[in-house]
Amino acid sequence: MLDPQIIATIKSTIPLLESAGPALTQHFYQRMFHHNPELKDVFNLAHQHSGGQPVALFNAVAAYARNIDNLGALTGAVERIAHKHTGFMIQPEQYHIVGSHLLATLKEVGGDAVSDEILYAWEQAYGLLASVFIGREEQLYTERAEAKGGWRGTRAFIVREKRAESELITSFVLEPKDGQPVIDFMPGQYLSLQLTHPCLANTEIRQYSLSDAPNGHSYRISVKRETNGQVSNLLHDQIQPGDELAVMPPAGDFTLTADAQTPVVLLSAGVGLTPMLAMLNQLLAGEHQAEIRWLHACEHGGVHAFAEEVASQSATHPRLAARTWYRTPRAEDAGRFDFHGTLDLEQVNALLPAGAHYYFCGPTGFMRAIKSQLVARGVPGERIHYECFGPHQEL
Repeated sequence: MLDPQIIATIKSTIPLLESAGPALTQHFYQRMFHHNPELKDVFNLAHQHSGGQPVALFNAVAAYARNIDNLGALTGAVERIAHKHTGFMIQPEQYHIVGSHLLATLKEVGGDAVSDEILYAWEQAYGLLASVFIGREEQLYTERAEAKGGWRGTRAFIVREKRAESELITSFVLEPKDGQPVIDFMPGQYLSLQLTHPCLANTEIRQYSLSDAPNGHSYRISVKRETNGQVSNLLHDQIQPGDELAVMPPAGDFTLTADAQTPVVLLSAGVGLTPMLAMLNQLLAGEHQAEIRWLHACEHGGVHAFAEEVASQSATHPRLAARTWYRTPRAEDAGRFDFHGTLDLEQVNALLPAGAHYYFCGPTGFMRAIKSQLVARGVPGERIHYECFGPHQEL
């Protein structure tokens, strides 16, 4: 627990944080990478260049300051971040490095407004938060290492199959090089890959959603080719069957939790269908007893991944109904989609079962629109579940 005076001091810095905004965390990252360039092999530099990571960190720091006297409000965020950290193999000693640069950044950005008292308060507050993360992350590392088929750190996997699912999405089936079982995962979770290659300036770690139900012996990820994505283009263009990849255990707190009697609606746009597909396949494999709905939106048929797989499942499972939206359909797409435009729940109102849990993933704009529609329909927050690719954002 923090001393009341420290809590009061932290809260007094909220106006300073808000006035600095994401420029504070941008300065922090620049400082840290300058003094500790080895951390470029840990952090996703693409998120640095896009500005997404500095914004996400600023939001997290500001939320911590606002809730410093009610840390229970941050439980969900701590769990989500802890899972992300284990996907980057964050170690306790790295918290010391981050903390030292965070305090130095406060002083350098805040100038005379940041007193020794403020620095001490933030040192104590950061130390408490770091201990929470270190403890939870060690639990996650240990649980995965001790589980059947589990491991800690990286493990060598072989690409057994590479298959184009659309013009933009390619699937990779990965099997462990040692031939031993792999740990099961919860549909919705992701794998972290650690990649080194002559075309990469640094070691890069990327996280990709698992796109099939667990089977105990292999994993499938499905990767979208990003226009300027170094790693996604490397995977699409150069990684081939037989190649070896360093893989970390499955992680992530966005998981399918509905019981067998609960209707489930899975909504996605673009590559956001990958965790939804793992959920769908798990529901069907487990003979889910309630209604299942698959609602997917994309640009056109050329980028509509897994269309045949989902259509086949829909034809053979009476509790599953699927509908598709194409925003800009091509002439050759006639008959391949149900609705023209963006995903509108009013168009499938009769299909939506009462009491359903809604799981969705896709571009941020899509997810904001879906959440807004669900809230307008009176769906309570505990039945709304979503995942943001990249740095987390509140919708």
